[in-house]
Amino acid sequence: MPVRKLSVALEDETAAAAAAAAERRGVSLSSWLNEAAEHALRVEAGLRAVAEWEAEHGSLTEGELAEADRFLAGKRRRRAS
Repeated sequence: MPVRKLSVALEDETAAAAAAAAERRGVSLSSWLNEAAEHALRVEAGLRAVAEWEAEHGSLTEGELAEADRFLAGKRRRRAS
């Protein structure tokens, strides 16, 4: 897969925490930052999709939001195990 080399500036504390997280995962800082960016982009796309759905169908109900929270909690538990 093609990559683009970039120069980025991070606050010292953020850079140190990211480097430590990458080391714990056994990946390079570049790989860790790439995964973090991909995750942020998926979250952004999901939020945009929900906003578009709500614009067409109305706001999600408290029950629907609670069901989504339960679903995501189950996913997190399965991922952690």
